[in-house]
Amino acid sequence: MSRPVVAATGEVVDTARYPLSDPGSAAWRAAVDHARSELDRVGCCVLPDFIRPDLRDTVRLECASVAPLAHDQVEVVNAYNIAIDTPLPEGHPGRVTMERGNAFVARDQIPADFVMHRLYTSTSFQRFVAACFRLPSLYELADPLSGLCLNVIAPGRAHPWHFDTNEYTVSMLTQRSADGGDFEYCPNIRSAGAENFEDVAGVLAGTRADLPRQLTLAPGDLQLFKGRYSLHRVTEVAGSTARHTAIFAYSERPGVIGSVERTRQLFGRVLPEHTAAEFRAVRGDRLLD
Repeated sequence: MSRPVVAATGEVVDTARYPLSDPGSAAWRAAVDHARSELDRVGCCVLPDFIRPDLRDTVRLECASVAPLAHDQVEVVNAYNIAIDTPLPEGHPGRVTMERGNAFVARDQIPADFVMHRLYTSTSFQRFVAACFRLPSLYELADPLSGLCLNVIAPGRAHPWHFDTNEYTVSMLTQRSADGGDFEYCPNIRSAGAENFEDVAGVLAGTRADLPRQLTLAPGDLQLFKGRYSLHRVTEVAGSTARHTAIFAYSERPGVIGSVERTRQLFGRVLPEHTAAEFRAVRGDRLLD
C-alpha cells in the first residue's frame, strides 16, 4: 500500500478549524465550547471534517489493511459485557442476551506510524480532547490491547446495546457501510451513582423507543462520547461494504486496564497485564461494568 508519511498532527487535522497546537486561538476555543455544550446536552458531540480531506483515503486504506486481523467471533453477550451466567435477579437487564457480531483489531496490531495511531498518542490531540470533556488531562489506557482499536462490522453483523468500560470514548468512522450500520445511543441513561436498570431494561425490551437517538457520521468526523453512561449500539450493516471505526479510548486516571472477561470477548485473548490487574482494577465508580 502506497501512502504519504505523516510526521505531525498538524498534517493530519484540518488546523484551520481545529488548531490543536494553538489552544489560545478563537477557533480552538470555539470548537471546545461547542463540544462541551453538546456533551452537556446529549452526552455526545461530532466535530465534522476533523481529518484533512486529502488524508481520508489514506486513513481508510490503512485501517482496511489491518481489518482482516480482527478477532471475528460471534458471541452471546449482555449490555454490561459481564459473563452471561452472572447471578442476577429476575428482570435485571443484565439477563438480556444479544448476539455480538462485530470484530476488533487490537492496538498491538495497528502499526505506530498509521495516522490513527499517531493521532491517538498526540499530546496536542489529548489536550484538546481533555478540554472538550472539561478535564485537566487525559491518559491513554494502560491496556495494551484496547487503548486504540479498530471496530469492524461486516455485512449482516451488528454491535448490540452496550456500555463502555472507559468513561470517555473518542472515535472516527474510517469506512462507511453501504447501508445500515447506524449509531444509536441513549444519552446519560445512567450515572456514576445510579445504574437506572428500569430504563435500560425498557430500551432492551423495545418499550422505551423514546430514549434512543440516531447519529449520522461521515468518514473523517471526530465523535466525542460519554460511552460509560450512555447505552449505545450500531445496527446491522447491510450491503457489501464493512463498517470500520477507529476507537481512541482514554481515561481521567492512569492505569486503566480492561477486565479479563471483556478483553476475552473483544480480542479473543488475554495478556498477563489483564490477569494481574483483575483484582486491582482502577475504576472511578461502582457500576456493573
